[in-house]
Amino acid sequence: MRLVFSRCLSGLMAVLLLSVFSSLSSAEVLKIVVNDTIHPITDEYVGRAIAEAERNKDEALLIELNTPGGLLESTRHIIEKILASQVPIIIYVTPSGSRAASAGFFLLESADVAAMAPGTNTGAAHPVTIGGGKMDDIMKTKIENDSAALMRSVASKRSRNVDVAESAVRQSKSFTDQEALSQKLIDYVASSEEDLLKQMQGKTVKRFNGQSVTLKLAGEMIRPFDMTLKQRILAFIMDPNIAFILLAIGALALYAEFNHPGAVVPGTVGLVFILLAVFALNLLPTRFAAVVLILASFVLFALEAKFATHGVLAIGGIVTMVLGALLLVDAPIPEMRVHLWTALAVSIPIGLITAFLMTLALKARRNKVVTGEQGLIGEVGVAQTPLSPQGKVFVHGEIWDAVSSMNIAAGERVIVRRVDGLQLEVDAVTSLQRTPAATTA
Repeated sequence: MRLVFSRCLSGLMAVLLLSVFSSLSSAEVLKIVVNDTIHPITDEYVGRAIAEAERNKDEALLIELNTPGGLLESTRHIIEKILASQVPIIIYVTPSGSRAASAGFFLLESADVAAMAPGTNTGAAHPVTIGGGKMDDIMKTKIENDSAALMRSVASKRSRNVDVAESAVRQSKSFTDQEALSQKLIDYVASSEEDLLKQMQGKTVKRFNGQSVTLKLAGEMIRPFDMTLKQRILAFIMDPNIAFILLAIGALALYAEFNHPGAVVPGTVGLVFILLAVFALNLLPTRFAAVVLILASFVLFALEAKFATHGVLAIGGIVTMVLGALLLVDAPIPEMRVHLWTALAVSIPIGLITAFLMTLALKARRNKVVTGEQGLIGEVGVAQTPLSPQGKVFVHGEIWDAVSSMNIAAGERVIVRRVDGLQLEVDAVTSLQRTPAATTA
């Protein structure tokens, strides 16, 4: 009995120890990869990762960053989440050849630990007017001072070089990894994740709230944290080039549905594509006047088919669609605007296809009706009996009752002028041929 009791006690102790060790080892380093422009989906992804790291009580959140920049509003939201995070945030610009430019520089400086891989660069954080146009001096000064104040606030709290960090905002300076390290803009240059964690081992980091944390991350498991399917889809369609393609194809599909009512498939595809495009454009800084230009291009394509201007209106429609595409997204960096080659590659084929479809539709509407009563009008037949004025005629493979305003002999060719129930009104073909000659005489 005593032996059984001791064994049960030993088993219980083993289970308790195992549970303790498993709870201690559950804390890991959570890792996400931001390899895109900074926009609302990036903000949502980073926020979700920080919440996951806090829920799991992870040692730190590692953000691998490679971005050309992005929207200032989304950048501010991410910085707010980083500064309020309960777990240390490590931002690591990697792999070699990557960059943390513009908005990416703000994120890098806001992190508890800022690091770069060899061969990377950062900086060039001068605010750019949305759309790339020229700002008036007062507005330019306001935006520049606002961005510089944000940079000073973040850099000073992280004990980084405030003056050099501010120069990236006011003078658009950029820095290599070694320049950033020597001028105290970042904390480490590391060739890999493992190298970075080793360099940080035992180092004390001062959090934004003033508390100090000693990092012991060497040998810790790095757990990847991916985007949800929804976030991946939204991040994909938020590429301005993809959003424009969806909008253009959706408009073309709806155009085809209007010309062929009841086809269903083009209408369904067009509606889905346009809704996806509208959702993406709603999250991006969109010029809705550019959307009007794109829709106006379809009007020009339709007018080209109707009036046959030998391509003048079609070319105007293509030019209008290209301009609408280039002006569609009012973004501060080129990577967040529709590319010229995308605009041309979409606009030219859609212009030609739309004009072609419209031409076919108009031709079909203008063609002579060949069925029913209207299909008999203008048909030529042969009188089976004398028409004086009534008789029988053979028209369109059938024998009809007919009446004529003149006497027509049997065997003479006749032409149908009118259908009155089951009776045809006809004229002699020979009389039609004599009339022009008599008029000429």
